[in-house]
Amino acid sequence: MTQTEHTGHEDGRMAANWRQAKLHDGFTLVAVGDLILSDPLCVRLEQSAPDLLALLRESDVTFGNFEGTAIDLRKFGGHPSALSGGSWLISAPGVAADLKQMGFDMVSLANNHSTDWGVEGMRYTAMLFEQAGVVHAGTGETLSQARAPQQLATPAARVSLVALASRFEANARAIDPLGQIPGRPGLNALRTTRFVLVSPERLKVLAGIRDALPKGMMRRSILAADQKNGTVTLFDVKYRASTDLAEEAMDFTWNMDERDRKGILFNVRQAKQTSDFSVVSMHTHEPGNFCQTPPDFMPTIARQAIDEGADAFIGHGPHQLRGIEIYKGRPIFYSLGNFFFMENQQQPITRDEYEKDKIEPMSMTEAEFMEHRRVHGVFKEQIWYESVVAVNRYRADGAIARIELHPIEMHWESGPQARDADRGVPRIAHGADAARILERLQRLSRAYGTEIVIHGEIGHIDLQ
Repeated sequence: MTQTEHTGHEDGRMAANWRQAKLHDGFTLVAVGDLILSDPLCVRLEQSAPDLLALLRESDVTFGNFEGTAIDLRKFGGHPSALSGGSWLISAPGVAADLKQMGFDMVSLANNHSTDWGVEGMRYTAMLFEQAGVVHAGTGETLSQARAPQQLATPAARVSLVALASRFEANARAIDPLGQIPGRPGLNALRTTRFVLVSPERLKVLAGIRDALPKGMMRRSILAADQKNGTVTLFDVKYRASTDLAEEAMDFTWNMDERDRKGILFNVRQAKQTSDFSVVSMHTHEPGNFCQTPPDFMPTIARQAIDEGADAFIGHGPHQLRGIEIYKGRPIFYSLGNFFFMENQQQPITRDEYEKDKIEPMSMTEAEFMEHRRVHGVFKEQIWYESVVAVNRYRADGAIARIELHPIEMHWESGPQARDADRGVPRIAHGADAARILERLQRLSRAYGTEIVIHGEIGHIDLQ
């Protein structure tokens, strides 16, 4: 190999080896999903789940998605936003340092709860993680800052993180300055446009409904776009015909915003060019939390991120497991579900929360309100409280050698023995729980040609 091939090209272009990782054999990345916790729990886990903590602490790098706002309300100068990611998630200020003590090195802050407590809450949360020594990515004072890769220096490698979200509140998207107009703080957003796919026959029916609306109700520009693109827009929903569907069937497809896609991938490439190992994190809820398959744009951008140098693509958001794909020797986790899911223990509760559920604030305690909301709301099934810890072991060139999948469960139990104070706190799953979790992930991953072999109570993907 010539010197030019080692160091780059004479015209300044980088050599192709920038895409390769530089690691020791057996380099370990531990990845989990959403971290939704109300208060510090490390001391408790050291007593109740030391085997789980060992997984987090014995890796070279441990990653999770922190979903919520960590603030001290006695010192916090902001207020809850009028828009939230579904609820106004709040954590005690000590959780950042507590997650560091558990073994977490890197977190994503880009998700639909990034600005539940406004930009002030977003800033406060970032400050706490900085003080704790936990690298975070995905939010910033401008879009360029939110998109920028963040670096973690470890004895094993210099590791970069790029974090983005396709599910976010309208007021949370960061933007760069232009001329005398300042930039806007927020998160690294991947905007998408959803199309509902229907049969050609059904599209004609929808067009008839649209055309029967009162004159002037539809903007001329929207009608012109429909005519040009062969679509139908009805009450802000876009429909498109698909000949692959039966007459009564429907499906979804998404278009990514090209500016966002290109800007994100530009930073992914930059991340790998200045680090030994690169992680990309993506938060998405599409098509919906109850769907076990990701939206069609997610495999596209995940594979493109790996093409641009990412060594792992970690998805989270729908609060349940989705399948695993191995692409060019790198793992794509379409969702790792939850790790902490203490959604039922959120306190204090905003007035907006009570008004949203049409409940008078003083009619029940906050704990009673949250349990009422859990039982009568979305997150009452066991599936939300089951996931895995993914232990990824790499070869020196960055190709994945093997993945160990350790099932966890979060005290979902119902009945007289259940305690609300335990629900959402993880522990290693055993017996029937472990088998159910691993078999579900095994089934979901086969769609991507990934075979998970279950030995005992651990799932294995062996690529050596």
